[in-house]
Amino acid sequence: MARNEQLIRQHKLLQLLEFSRFGRTLEELRGDLVADLGLSNLHERTVRRDIEALQAAGFDIQTETVQRGKVYKLGPNSTAVHEIGISATELIALAIGRELLYPLLGTQYWQGIETFWNKVQESVPNGVFDHYARYRKAIHVFGSPSKNYEEHAGILKTINRAILEHRVVEIEYEPVGKPCATRRIEPYGLAVYQSSIYVVAAAAEVTDASERLRHWKLDRFRHAKALDEYFKPDPNVDLSKHLGKSIGIFSGDDPTVVKIRVGQHAAAWVREDPWHPEQKIESQEDGTAILSVPTSHPRELLPKVLSLGVDAEVLEPPSFREATAEAVQKMSASYNAACDVK
Repeated sequence: MARNEQLIRQHKLLQLLEFSRFGRTLEELRGDLVADLGLSNLHERTVRRDIEALQAAGFDIQTETVQRGKVYKLGPNSTAVHEIGISATELIALAIGRELLYPLLGTQYWQGIETFWNKVQESVPNGVFDHYARYRKAIHVFGSPSKNYEEHAGILKTINRAILEHRVVEIEYEPVGKPCATRRIEPYGLAVYQSSIYVVAAAAEVTDASERLRHWKLDRFRHAKALDEYFKPDPNVDLSKHLGKSIGIFSGDDPTVVKIRVGQHAAAWVREDPWHPEQKIESQEDGTAILSVPTSHPRELLPKVLSLGVDAEVLEPPSFREATAEAVQKMSASYNAACDVK
């Protein structure tokens, strides 16, 4: 049996029962599991054992005999919000958290967020909700681009299953400005960055351990198929550490320290909104400062450096200084050409 297969079945069982108002027979549940999880076969006794395991874990799964036979359904202790005595302040915090997760629109995660939010709203006393509604008008969450992953729901479902089962996935991937290509990836997890979902996965054809793990933007997936082929996860891969090394979504094992001379105002901005948790800022006698930032891919710093304009100068490494100078020269040429046209 593939690793985590039982966990996946049991989670899907809970989802099926949650959205089944009149309950499901054992045969119906088995059929739904086979269809939704793409299983080749599944015995009813396996489904029964999964239900018993969930009941033993504390889930309120009840049985009832109806015209079509014995059905299983979730009891009130599983479908309703427990009496947790939520306060208006906690409700506000929950609402803000929900809005920060808008990038997950169209995914199964957002469906869970909305279901829970609706249950909370129905369960709180009117007075608490009225207080929340008045206070909530003073707090606004914005800055996340509007995006909906509904068209990628099937692909995301395939990737999620492959992550849990450690299965190789064949994908059709179309980078910006490049033709769509068939690739094989070994998915380790998901990352959400600046309103986009990325699949953190190893490129199956790459043998260099330091280059295998990459970040694949879900928007660029055109198709995904989990293969009947399994991979052994690298025990040295720690996604939290891996992602923590990066400034943006780029990452790697050997970070390079980039040094940038910044003006007084720019230094204040970078102190206020750090680019990296391990950055260092050394004040200079002339009022400027030297910003040292570790980065796996210096190019991810380019937009940030350019945003500071003349208030920033890359000092090292030389390759990134040259890349920055080239970008500035191209921008200058574009503006000069536009001025010549006028």
